[in-house]
Amino acid sequence: MGRRVLSRFPLELLIAVLLLLFVLSAFFSGSETALMALNRYRLHHRAEQGHYGARCAQVLLRRPDRLIGLILLGNNLVNILITQLASYLGYVYFQEIGVAVATGLLTITLLVFAELAPKTLASMHAERVAYPAAIIYRPLMVLASPLVWLINRFANGLLRLLGVPREQAGDALTREELRSAVRESDELIPSEHRKMLLGILDLEKITINDVMVPRNEIVGIDLAESWNEVLDQLHHPSYTRMPVFEGGIDNICGMLHWRKVLPHILDEDLSPDHIREAMREPYFIPEGVNLHQQLYNFQHHKRRVGLVISEYGDIQGLVTLEDILEEIVGTITLDPGQYDPEIYEKLEDGSVVVDAGISVRELNSQLDLHFRADGPRTLNGLILEHLEEIPDAGMGMMIDRYPIEVVKTDGTSVRTVRLYPRVESSEPEPE
Repeated sequence: MGRRVLSRFPLELLIAVLLLLFVLSAFFSGSETALMALNRYRLHHRAEQGHYGARCAQVLLRRPDRLIGLILLGNNLVNILITQLASYLGYVYFQEIGVAVATGLLTITLLVFAELAPKTLASMHAERVAYPAAIIYRPLMVLASPLVWLINRFANGLLRLLGVPREQAGDALTREELRSAVRESDELIPSEHRKMLLGILDLEKITINDVMVPRNEIVGIDLAESWNEVLDQLHHPSYTRMPVFEGGIDNICGMLHWRKVLPHILDEDLSPDHIREAMREPYFIPEGVNLHQQLYNFQHHKRRVGLVISEYGDIQGLVTLEDILEEIVGTITLDPGQYDPEIYEKLEDGSVVVDAGISVRELNSQLDLHFRADGPRTLNGLILEHLEEIPDAGMGMMIDRYPIEVVKTDGTSVRTVRLYPRVESSEPEPE
């Protein structure tokens, strides 16, 4: 029956139709790959900019099961027509043996020209193929929607019988996936911006204990000291915001902004009462709060400085808004690449003399080192944990493949150490 119908048409027309069917088959195969390979975030951006092809693709991809159903319906219909037409042409030219020859050639031709080549091209240039294809598929979806709906009902019913859930996987990236995407975006995002983005993503992993100034290093105004010492400290302040206490940091009175008492300093009529009037109530932060939450807390309470307290109410340290911001943008008070002379002293042999009170995180960041940061928070704590005793000056050790020499101790802790370049090892580092 089919052969009698085809015999009514000129062979030249049938060959032209066969070539057209090959083009359609390549279109269906390539457009499927291109649409599924689209970057969803770039697609959303292009659609918001008003790109019509992107908007069509976005609408189609909201129901990928219907889109795939439409594409497979068209592709299978075209391939069936190709098979019938190629078999007829083989019979016309070579009789019965021509059908077998046509089948063999058709297998290779369809694989190369209608599957492999268009899908490879579409995967390499997904947007160039997908957006024009989406414009074509949009009206086709409306026309074929009853048939596509029926086919999908059968397919989804079969999946339910096999126990396969129908829910779509979300497009949202997890935190770790987003971190990996930022790290791999070398050509798209400058390195400094990548560091900032990674710093923001890491805020929830870091607690205020990792960035706070320890209580023994807190600089404040002690009203129990002589008034001349207090005046000298206010005439040459180390910070614009300082805690005020009497006899010790545990007897905290409040927080003082130097600008509030500057007029009295200039008029030389400053008194303890002026300091008390200018003070603000201290702001306390429970230890263990992550930096992301504390950044929000600073914003909510309109504060820039807080005192970290333990579960027993003892003051453990002081943290500022700048300490949190430095985890995102890097050191604010120094130019990048410079060392703080009070903390680092780089020697000619490549070693560095370091204040042992520095945090391990800051040490790794400032000197590009690789000490483990999941244990003690300071270099002093790392050394004491390693030795399980307080060392004498001159003692040496190896921690995380870094040779360390103790330069100075004060009887209860290590004050200064000398770090040497890392010793290379062929063994892989532990996770």
